[in-house]
Amino acid sequence: MYFVTGNRFKFLEVEKLFREINVVLRQFSVRLVEPQGDLEFIAEYKLKQAYSLLRKPVVVEDAGLFIEALNGFPGPYSKFVLETIGNEGVLKLMEGVVDRRAFFKAVVGFYDGEVLKLFEGVVYGEIAEEKRGSGGFGFDPIFIPEGYAETFAENYELKKKVSHRYRAFMKLIEWLKTTYNIL
Repeated sequence: MYFVTGNRFKFLEVEKLFREINVVLRQFSVRLVEPQGDLEFIAEYKLKQAYSLLRKPVVVEDAGLFIEALNGFPGPYSKFVLETIGNEGVLKLMEGVVDRRAFFKAVVGFYDGEVLKLFEGVVYGEIAEEKRGSGGFGFDPIFIPEGYAETFAENYELKKKVSHRYRAFMKLIEWLKTTYNIL
């Protein structure tokens, strides 16, 4: 099975989960067209593109950070926002904002040419006042998951156990176990 992502950190997070169920997951790094739309639409579109290139079972993930006070921004535009204004720009947008609630949402998709399935994972939390920690990647230095005091970047092991990505991929893995009798 191939995880289509150019992000080595994402791949390494996920590959370990598949190794635990004795499924070999390989990384296929290719730049796919990302249409505008919600995460589900984007994931489905990317699945079909990736499958047309590989003709083997593929997995994709699309995720976003949704900030309540910014009406869900950056949402599906998270990658672009991270690449253009970064964490510093998001913190600038949040200056003076009291309601710092946010959530990460991931949509993981599987497609083998016949069966297309999507799985969602969400983790709620809030935006920190400043960047904190050196672990992780992306928005990890500014996101504090609900029930914790540290950002994902301050406690990367926590992220691997409670993140939106982990939750979505665990749903996929459970489905693979029951659908394909993987032990």
